[in-house]
Amino acid sequence: MIDNGVVVNAEMSEHVLLIPQLCGHLNHLAKKDGFFIGGVVRIPAMSRREISDRAQVVLKALIERHIKDGQPVGSKTLLEESQLPISAATVRNVMSDLEDRGYLISPHTSAGRVPTSAGYRLFVDSLLQMRPVDDKSVIALREVLNPDKSPHELVQTASGILSSITSQAGVVTMPKQQASQLRQVEFLPLSGDRVLVILVTNEREVQNRIIHTSRAYNEEELRQAAQLLNQRFSGRPLDEAKARILVEMEADRASIDQYMQATLDLASKAFEEDEQEQDYLVAGEAQLLGSATPEELEKLQGLFQAFQRKSDLLHLLERCTRAQGIQIFIGEEAGYEVLGGYSVVTAPYSDGGQPIGVLGVIGPQRMAYHKVIPIVDITARMLSAALSK
Repeated sequence: MIDNGVVVNAEMSEHVLLIPQLCGHLNHLAKKDGFFIGGVVRIPAMSRREISDRAQVVLKALIERHIKDGQPVGSKTLLEESQLPISAATVRNVMSDLEDRGYLISPHTSAGRVPTSAGYRLFVDSLLQMRPVDDKSVIALREVLNPDKSPHELVQTASGILSSITSQAGVVTMPKQQASQLRQVEFLPLSGDRVLVILVTNEREVQNRIIHTSRAYNEEELRQAAQLLNQRFSGRPLDEAKARILVEMEADRASIDQYMQATLDLASKAFEEDEQEQDYLVAGEAQLLGSATPEELEKLQGLFQAFQRKSDLLHLLERCTRAQGIQIFIGEEAGYEVLGGYSVVTAPYSDGGQPIGVLGVIGPQRMAYHKVIPIVDITARMLSAALSK
């Protein structure tokens, strides 16, 4: 239903805020790039009617200044930024009122003020002005998210390009694993007892790995072994092929000829499970270090530890995977103490319309939301389009 211009999702007890600037810009991109991009941002609604028009202008100017350098903002600087035809005393009164309402805080007795999480939330909900994604960024995304790449390559590069464009930490969850079907296996001899295995699964997943065998094999032996495996297992689930091979290897070796034994030995090594894949990838931690204020540097150690520990961040990202549209968590909204002072902007990505993961950006609350939000959205859409081709 619609309540005061905000679409309310009764099932999830949260609001979906439609940002007009974002909708218009992303629809423009949809026409340019040939796929639909929505402008739905799922965030708790906070009405700017709670404060006066003058207070809105002051808060907007203060936050935009704080985003630039992360320093407390005084009334004199704010008056210059806002260009309001009012006195510095009036600005101080407005700032004091905003502080009383919980939108600003004074970090030191003699310093200016900085926005709180509530201040940034009101800014994002009601005062933010989106800017178009520049052509350079769109071109970079299109080059990196090339449909000719394998799904694994596409997902792996997503966090890096997000970090590069936004100057924040980029994060992407690895796709939910589907049952892999064996399409084809090839063996190529290398030096000594090493063999290159080319394993094709599903439609176009290609894995190259080097295995060490008990003896050296010539090219003809490897060709015959691959031919036999493809005849017996092509089109079958990879797990089934592995299980069958193990059963046959446990059979009476005396009843298995040398040719079959060599094939089974090769297959058992070729189909071995890789080390457990990461649940998610983070890129660009150095970006956070480079732009951090001294106060932010103290908190970064805890954030980096959370990246290593994984559990909290993974739980948050899994929640985002199940949601629709862009998710924005500011500070303590994420529900984890370690993310206090940071914001998380995410969007789910899909394959053939089926959500399989989420990507996003993690950075200080004073991140450039006008740039980050459209970039996260278009990256998720372009990754989904590439995966679906």
